[in-house]
This record gives sequence, structure tokens and C-alpha cells, in this order.
Amino acid sequence: MLNRVILIGRLTKDPELRYTPNGVAVATFTLAVDRMRKNAQGERETDFINIVVWQKQAENCANYLSKGKLAAVDGRLQIRSYQGQDGQRRWVTEVVAETVRFLSPKDTGSVDPSGFIDAEVAPPDDDLPF
Repeated sequence: MLNRVILIGRLTKDPELRYTPNGVAVATFTLAVDRMRKNAQGERETDFINIVVWQKQAENCANYLSKGKLAAVDGRLQIRSYQGQDGQRRWVTEVVAETVRFLSPKDTGSVDPSGFIDAEVAPPDDDLPF
């Protein structure tokens, strides 16, 4: 079985960074993703998709992404439920990101010619076994 989602879109607001009671970073943001096809009026419709990012990647997203920035998200679809304050059961659909790529150029300094900034953290060369 396969549960994989790949999205490219713009952030609707700055990521919100929080920490679990155990100190694990979690960031949330919404991605505005245009649909491929146009509607009857000739306009593209936009889907607003909630994204959840964990650990170091969450901190990177909070530090380097902001409203309007272009990002690519590769992850899995998650549907979960919780009980609201009114006692009603609520359902949430979101994408849990495995990788996030920052597609907008950096605001300062030199820009990577590819235009990509990978949010995955590579180990320092000193830690490589070869």
C-alpha cells in the first residue's frame, strides 16, 4: 500500500513552531496549492492544505519559511480525530511532511543556482565513516 503526497505551493502565513512536553519540535503551516485545471470561468482554483513538520526540520521551516514563500512538501496524508471543547468529535486532514524543500530564493546573501534549499539536515563531514 502507498500513502504519499507531493505538493508545491505558497505558505498562507508564517509557520507556527511549538514543542511537545518531551521537547520535540513541531511546526504547522498551510500551503496554498493551485489546481492543474481551470474551472468553468477559466480560473485556477486553490486548495489550502495543512502541513505538519517534526523535529529539526520543523525548526528549519520556522526559521527559513514565511508567508508567501514557495515550498515543496513530500509526505503522507493523515486523518485524525479529537474531541473539541464542546464535546463534539472533530476530524482533521493534514499532510505530515517527510521532506520540505524551500523553493524561494534566500532573502540575503548569494542564491543557490538551483534555487533549492533542502530542509533535511546532512551530517557534518566529520561524522561520515569514510
